[in-house]
Amino acid sequence: MNASIINIGDELLIGQVINTNASKMAAMLNSIGVWVNEITTIADKEMEIRHALDYALLKSDVVLLTGGLGPTKDDITKKVLLKYFGGTMIEDAEVLEHVHKLLEGRGIKVGELNTAQALVPSSCKVLFNKRGTAPGMWFEQDDKIVVSMPGVPFEMEGIMEKDVIPALQQSNGNQVIIHKTVLTQGLPESMLAERIEEWESKLPEYISLAYLPSPMAVRLRLSGKGKNNEDLQKEIEKLINELHTYIGDYIFGYDDDTLASVIGEMMIERNTTLATAESCTGGNIGHQLTMIPGSSAYFKGGIIAYSNEVKQQQLQVDPDLIEKHGAVSQEVVEAMAKGAVKVLGTDFAVATSGIAGPDGGTEEKPVGTVWIAVASKEAVFSKKYQFGKNRERNITRSTQTGLNMLRRWILK
Repeated sequence: MNASIINIGDELLIGQVINTNASKMAAMLNSIGVWVNEITTIADKEMEIRHALDYALLKSDVVLLTGGLGPTKDDITKKVLLKYFGGTMIEDAEVLEHVHKLLEGRGIKVGELNTAQALVPSSCKVLFNKRGTAPGMWFEQDDKIVVSMPGVPFEMEGIMEKDVIPALQQSNGNQVIIHKTVLTQGLPESMLAERIEEWESKLPEYISLAYLPSPMAVRLRLSGKGKNNEDLQKEIEKLINELHTYIGDYIFGYDDDTLASVIGEMMIERNTTLATAESCTGGNIGHQLTMIPGSSAYFKGGIIAYSNEVKQQQLQVDPDLIEKHGAVSQEVVEAMAKGAVKVLGTDFAVATSGIAGPDGGTEEKPVGTVWIAVASKEAVFSKKYQFGKNRERNITRSTQTGLNMLRRWILK
């Protein structure tokens, strides 16, 4: 069974409202083995709704719509569906009673527009909406299913969970879809693809691979379709184990892991502690670390050494190093990392110093030049990077790269 999702609303098209319904619905459908062919966002116009339905029904077994079911004149979805599937408007007594109880309980006088919410096409099965006044509607025609639901996410989710998902799951039988995401850091997408080309070419036709690059990481998502959940899980796990032989050092986690959470687990396992010394990242590494619950067990703190004076006074960086090599240099960033270990009394530290931009670059050190160092009580290691000219991306990439350098340093 496959599906199309149609989200109706001008507010979605002008960027006024973020379309969270689409991702939530797709995830719920995938969880019961229903593959989503497409997600379409359209205007509150009859011709747009009719065209979208015509197209979706050509390729999908199920079409789910949201939006346009309110009580005002601009909400036309119900009228369009009446024309599309035929029948007459009838009043649903259960919905009408619910509308009165809901609104009167809130101290709202029930008007004609409110009671019109109980009018539904005779050609549909009513899906009761206990979270709002607009009911969902289930239509069937030529072995195809069309379900219309309110655009309010809370209401849509209630109808999906109570009625739509159980019914579709029963119709879909034992089909399963499994997604497993492998998280990598340290290789750009093109180099990653070259490294795993041989592995990728051996994937069976029922398991696909998608590359999802971002400044945070390159995610490799495996999507498998089958009839037996356990067998499919085992096959995907086997493939991931094989993937490790190609890019094991670059894989830092799976699915919802973050570099910060992975480092936290490593610190707890080893009973070690961590500090940060940040210049160009402005405390972002520390922020990522403290986003993890329980990070106080291993993260002692950080020093945002944005000025040379703070580098010297708080991190004990020799002024001569700054004078001779500049703040953005191997010598200074290594001194910052060693200083953080000493001053804050930790086992490890990560330090950054760079030119985030958009100004401040030179011919020798252009915008995007970043030095990152990791240190322990015994040693220090650093590397120079050239990230680009966008300040926000430079901070993000410096943060992720610093955390990944720390991860690999601890492992070795």
